[in-house]
Amino acid sequence: MVKRWALVAVATLLAALAPLLSAPAASAANGFYVSNGRLYDANGSEFVMRGVNHAHAWYPDRTAQALKDIKALGANTVRVVLSTGARWTWTSTSAVSTIVSQCRSSKLVCVLEAHDTTGYGEQSGAVDLNKAVDYWLGVKSALVGQERYVIVNIGNEPYGNNNYGNWANDTRNAISRLRSNGFTHTLVVDAPNWGQDWSNTMRDNASSVFNADPQRNTVFSIHMYGVYDTAAEVTSYLNTFVNNRLPIVVGEFGDNHSDGNPDENAIMATAQSQRIGYLGWSWSGNGGGVEYLDMVSGFNRAGLTNWGNRIFNGSNGIRATSRQATVY
Repeated sequence: MVKRWALVAVATLLAALAPLLSAPAASAANGFYVSNGRLYDANGSEFVMRGVNHAHAWYPDRTAQALKDIKALGANTVRVVLSTGARWTWTSTSAVSTIVSQCRSSKLVCVLEAHDTTGYGEQSGAVDLNKAVDYWLGVKSALVGQERYVIVNIGNEPYGNNNYGNWANDTRNAISRLRSNGFTHTLVVDAPNWGQDWSNTMRDNASSVFNADPQRNTVFSIHMYGVYDTAAEVTSYLNTFVNNRLPIVVGEFGDNHSDGNPDENAIMATAQSQRIGYLGWSWSGNGGGVEYLDMVSGFNRAGLTNWGNRIFNGSNGIRATSRQATVY
């Protein structure tokens, strides 16, 4: 009987430790990695993103100063908009290398994203995730060796509201191509439905997508705008990932939007209580009627808007909750 209970105890312990032991050693040695639903830096310290988005593709001449200013206001991460060349000017290999260097100089974790996939299937000119992977393979030389500092967000909002049922298969294929071509970085995958996943396509397929990554090193990104206008919707969505031990980050959100009024207070409070990363949209330069999403006016750090002051200085904001990655 004693031996039987001992065996049961050992089996129970191994089952509990299984998620912790599943992260490949190569990932842990090379850079960021996921274990038990959490993101860790290369030193094995849990890392929670606290930062903002910067639109390099549209304002490349603003990037160097923007990164310094974003860091000065307390961020530990910046998500940088790049272009494959399909819709906007191609962000070259040398430009990517420079951005990574600038992020490192400011001690920021650099989440790089290909923006031309935005709203594929609904937005004219948008490209699919396969084209985004082509882009990453083309700039690979600027990224290999930077796994301790760089996270690759494969494609921004890779489906609109048409044909989004293909999201899971396309995402698995994109991850597979990157892995088979030598990318060991932590990968971030955005939700369909313009990033907001109102159909719960990402939520319901997240486990299969995560397990299809041979490195188990993929983070899911939800964009929270008008679909998430109540605390109940925010907490329900995020808690599903936490409860299933699947890594989730709020890759974009604002305090207002054309499709509704997101509950930024609930987003930030839930992210803090659940140790979930968030990256607000966006530093400066918004147009097309969404100028209210600028955090600073005219790229001037001293000109914080109401939204900028909220995300940097408010309750559960960046200044109060951000912790620099230990690789710096």
